[in-house]
Amino acid sequence: MSDLAPQLYPLLFLVGLVAGLVDAVAGGGGVISLPVLLNLGLPVQVALGTNKLQSSFGAVMAVFRYARHGLLDKRACRVGVIATLAGALAGAATVRVVDARFLEAAIPWLLGAIVIYTLLRPKVGEGDHAPRLGAPVFFTVFGLGLGFYDGFFGPGTGSFWTIALVGLMGYNFLKATAYTKVMNATSNLASLAIFAVGGQVHLTAGLVMGAGQLIGARLGAGLAITRGARFVRPVFICMVLAVMARLLYVRLAN
Repeated sequence: MSDLAPQLYPLLFLVGLVAGLVDAVAGGGGVISLPVLLNLGLPVQVALGTNKLQSSFGAVMAVFRYARHGLLDKRACRVGVIATLAGALAGAATVRVVDARFLEAAIPWLLGAIVIYTLLRPKVGEGDHAPRLGAPVFFTVFGLGLGFYDGFFGPGTGSFWTIALVGLMGYNFLKATAYTKVMNATSNLASLAIFAVGGQVHLTAGLVMGAGQLIGARLGAGLAITRGARFVRPVFICMVLAVMARLLYVRLAN
């Protein structure tokens, strides 16, 4: 694969850093990184594969920081990781034979519903409350479902994970973000394997952005841990709106 101009790599590093910081706090970093890769002229599949590579660095770093802060339960994560991995691989295989255009139309409205729900319940996610589902059932069902969605289509996966964890598991926004990063890292790595096998990853660009992601995710997770759920909540709403706007823009442009 032909290389990009050398002067572009400092830009890619900075893009990875900013995307990693935002993504570690509230998700949605792909809204920043993917358009840059596409605007550099990379083919769509290569841009998607490269985006998966660079975002995997940030997701793993964020998981490491949140785990060290004691926000993750290993047993719940294990169930979720296995289910998410299975779902993501199935979704990545299905996308080759099924048209995803119906999701392009539906997902922005689902994201809009998340924003409305969060705004109408100003205290939701500020503190923990009693779960509505047991952890094994929740992580199996949503791991398979959202893992499949992420492997098949992807945009907004982190938002769906976070709001499901807040609404059904009773987690505050900080804790929900921590678990979301675990599941994002799992589905990212599964999807990345599919892209890599097909030779659809720009390795140099992905590694340069990944270096930025490591720094950004470390800073972002630290910021979220320090400032807590009240800080994460408004950032989450902003990033959901950004993802929704991006999807609507792409749909109208096409």
